Amino acid sequence: MKKVKIGLAYQILIGLILGIVVGAIFYGNDNIAAYLQPIGDIFLRAIKMIVVPIVIASIVVGVAGVGDLKRVGRLGFKTILYFEIVTTIAMVVGLLFANIFQPGVGIDRSKLTESSISQYEETAETQEEHGVVETFVEIIPTNIFQAFVEGDMLAIVFFSVLFGAGVAAIGERGKPVLDFFQGVGDTMFWITNQIMKLAPFGVFALIGITVSKFGLESLIPLGKLAIVTYGSMVFFVIVVFNIIARIAGIRLFSLLRLLKDEILLAFSTSSSETVLPRVMQKLEKFGCPKAITSFVVPTGYTFNLDGSTLYQALASVFIAQMFGVEITIGQQLMIVLVLIVTSKGIAAVPGASFVVLLATLNAVNLPVEGLAFIAGIDRILDMGRTAVNVVGNSLAAVVISKWEGKFNQEKQVA
Repeated sequence: MKKVKIGLAYQILIGLILGIVVGAIFYGNDNIAAYLQPIGDIFLRAIKMIVVPIVIASIVVGVAGVGDLKRVGRLGFKTILYFEIVTTIAMVVGLLFANIFQPGVGIDRSKLTESSISQYEETAETQEEHGVVETFVEIIPTNIFQAFVEGDMLAIVFFSVLFGAGVAAIGERGKPVLDFFQGVGDTMFWITNQIMKLAPFGVFALIGITVSKFGLESLIPLGKLAIVTYGSMVFFVIVVFNIIARIAGIRLFSLLRLLKDEILLAFSTSSSETVLPRVMQKLEKFGCPKAITSFVVPTGYTFNLDGSTLYQALASVFIAQMFGVEITIGQQLMIVLVLIVTSKGIAAVPGASFVVLLATLNAVNLPVEGLAFIAGIDRILDMGRTAVNVVGNSLAAVVISKWEGKFNQEKQVA
């Protein structure tokens, strides 16, 4: 009798559904989190363990293959330009949905549960003083080993690009170094495939903890915000990303089918890191060269968080509406300008999207108390944001590959 093999996406979906059921059954029971947390932590820690070695090995091999630092510099310019354009479009879409559907109008704040936001306030104050210039200065690490330990992705990317260029520059003497990093990359991808077998268990535990802590009923008072947020994200993927893909001559839905496992996993865990290695691997199979994939995707974790910036723009207007504060077009444009600055360089900060939102509200004089009301469902909204971020960075790698004339059209999945 032939054994039926269940694909990873279906395994993750089963874990997601079972986690929701268990979380709903044990809602309000703190003991269930104590049992599930270690399972979720093991999976997340295992993924984080392999991210840095994979990024370093992939970039060194990719850049050494390019062999020309000028071409790498041109690639970096095109990548940052693309990121800024698309994230700005994301903010505009967030503002449009907030103004059209007005999710904050008519909300009775007495029926909302307040959550503490004190853990984010100090970080937000630091972020308000953190400008674009500082972000670019901090790309250059003073201690590369410290950057490895802290998971500072931009610093790691910068060092790896220089190292790869150096390996290419010394020619034949660099071949043993290149072979070493090629071996490291292949080994780490094998480890990734083994760790991904734990994904359904990690998803089950993490979503179970979320539902048991907040309960499904936490969505009811802020249901309109959740619906508008997810509606705007679906619109952004189906319409905006599809237009970008068509302009570039790419079939968006082929890319989405290829990455369905990773999108579902990112959604379930609210973590882009969990899928970075597999996304890079699959994009190469889709037709993107290693040099571009290994540069664009990790850099996008700081500069191209489309789902997060869309939500931050929408949530800023939502909070103004909830408190009955009139907000002009000029003020909304100011929100976009502030977000362009505050949303860069803190992807590794816990609760990064929440921190950026807090800093933005402070900068444009909107009531920060509103965050205490939406903190309870932030994890639910974060799931959607993370999935859109993953799709956005994957599409970016393909678009930049096309722009550079390096995309292998024959590999594109039908």
